[in-house]
Formats: sequence, structure tokens, C-alpha cells
Amino acid sequence: MPELTDSERVALLTARLGLAEGALRQEVALEALRHGSFVHERRLAGEMMESNERLEFLGDAVLGLAVSMRCFERQPLSAEGDLTRLRASIVKAESLAQVARELGLGELLLLGKGEERTGGREKQSLLADALEAVVAAVYLSRGLQSALEVLDRLLAPLFDAATSGLLGRDYKTELQEKLQGTHRAGPVYQVLDAPGPQHARTFEVEVQFQGAALGRGSGRTKKEAEQAAAKAALDAGLPDLAP
Repeated sequence: MPELTDSERVALLTARLGLAEGALRQEVALEALRHGSFVHERRLAGEMMESNERLEFLGDAVLGLAVSMRCFERQPLSAEGDLTRLRASIVKAESLAQVARELGLGELLLLGKGEERTGGREKQSLLADALEAVVAAVYLSRGLQSALEVLDRLLAPLFDAATSGLLGRDYKTELQEKLQGTHRAGPVYQVLDAPGPQHARTFEVEVQFQGAALGRGSGRTKKEAEQAAAKAALDAGLPDLAP
């Protein structure tokens, strides 16, 4: 992606969050995208600015409230311990980084040259922290209700995966290891269909081995659908396959 102006960077972030043009205050949105490495280099050059660390602190609190509310509402029969585990599976760095990648947040970040060279735009912890900072930017720009609405959209696939048992367990790896242990080969995943608009597609995937269908699954992302297909295959039990 070519170098973006500040206005272009904020406009892209705003659109990807599903907000109206101009919804985010530019100064707070840019602060949310500034990594400490970028700020350090600019301060050495005499510029004064803040990194996204303070916003990350605030965004963590807003995120925790939003996820706790939705866990409580969506799981009315769950005990406190189950709700705590559900919340933890959604707010962990791995899950938040996944959301940040789907949002294309990495390419919008302002990084120092050293961080850029070491692949900072794909680092899990950096992406998770930046997402929390962006949540704070929405909260400060539009208020709590808008922040909750944005998080509902962004986290919906995580909630679906968590409540269906797909989050926190890697069914693809389990299936791969089981097949490789007995047949020294792995499965193949094929996308059968992906209906819906570009921003809200539903993927249907079939997992196959030696030409035989083992299971099907669907999800809001290809990765989620593959996990669902692998789970279906494991739940059904693997048929007798030629070694």
C-alpha cells in the first residue's frame, strides 16, 4: 500500500469499522494507530506526540465491559466460571489479533523503521494492543453505545466460534495429526460456496481425504469454516480409509 496521508489513514479506518465518514476524531484515531517505536523515532527528531499505549489501557476496559455484557446476555444459563472462560477466550491476544487482521489494521499502523523491518504489522501482541486502542478511539469519538455497536460487529465471529466450541481448540490440527499418524498424509479443505456480500460472506467448506468427504462446516471466515468442517469430521468418526 502506498504511503497514506493522515486523512486517508483515518478515513480507511473509519470505513472498515463501519462508521460514517467523519465519525472518528482525527487526532485520537491517529494516536490509536501510533506504535511506541514510531513515537520514539519522531521524538528523537524533535516532534512531540503520544503513542497508543494510554488508549490501549482505556480500550481494554471498554472491551472487557462489552464482552462481559454480551457473555452475560447470550449465556443466561451459564455459571460464573463458564462466563469467565468464555470472556477469556474472546479477549485473549490471539483472538483480538485475528480480528485486527480481518480489519486490515496492520497496514494502517504507524510504526518505527526497526519495527517495520521485523514484521511488526503481523505481530500478534502489537495487533491486539492496537485493536484495543482503536476501541478507545471509537469510545472517545462517539461514546459507549457506538463502541458497543462496533464491537458487536467485529466480535460476532468470535462469539459464534466460542459458543459452538470452535474457539480455543484447534480441530484442524487434531484431524491432521490423526490422519498423518495412520496414513502419513493430511486432509484437503475445499470451499464449496461463499454467498453474501463481500463484508458479510458465509463460507461453506468440505474437508476431504483421499477423495472422500469427511465433514462440512460453515463460518463467517474461511478459517472458521475449516475448523467447523474438521470438528464435524472428528465428531462423525473417521471411516475406514485405505492406508
